[in-house]
Amino acid sequence: MGLKLEIILIFAILSILMGSYMVKFTDHTSTRKYPTKELEFTQTTFIETDTNKTLGRAFSTYGIRDAGVLTLYDLKYHTDTINLLRAKKGIYKDNKVYLDHNITLNQKEGFDYCAEHAVYDKKTQILNITSTFTAIMNKNIIHGNTLRYDTKKKEAFAKDIDAVVYTVEK
Repeated sequence: MGLKLEIILIFAILSILMGSYMVKFTDHTSTRKYPTKELEFTQTTFIETDTNKTLGRAFSTYGIRDAGVLTLYDLKYHTDTINLLRAKKGIYKDNKVYLDHNITLNQKEGFDYCAEHAVYDKKTQILNITSTFTAIMNKNIIHGNTLRYDTKKKEAFAKDIDAVVYTVEK
């Protein structure tokens, strides 16, 4: 009584299938993240210019450019329409600056704004405050939830405001 060749082949195929389902292949090199830091600097001033004039100036105490994204800490930024825009952290992506923590916008004329989160579009020169804010000018105080401020036209649009405004009597 001998083993038939069919039984041996079926047993071999079943053992190969069971073995292949039990083995797990992993590629450790694809899951590992490599550092992409391109640039690191301290106490640096960036000056944005075109062929005619200076567009803006930014100062940072510490910054990193990582994977094409520039992150600045203790950012101070100003243009001809903005006297001083300060934030603890600013992230440059394309033409936008994403600002976080202790943001203050001081203007040459008008209100001064304080907030925690905002986005400044350098191309349109519009500041979008996405958190609660406070605007102060002399004794006038405005609190609100969100604000869209055009620095060129000096126009502000806010939602859910609570304001104390003093006017001149005639």
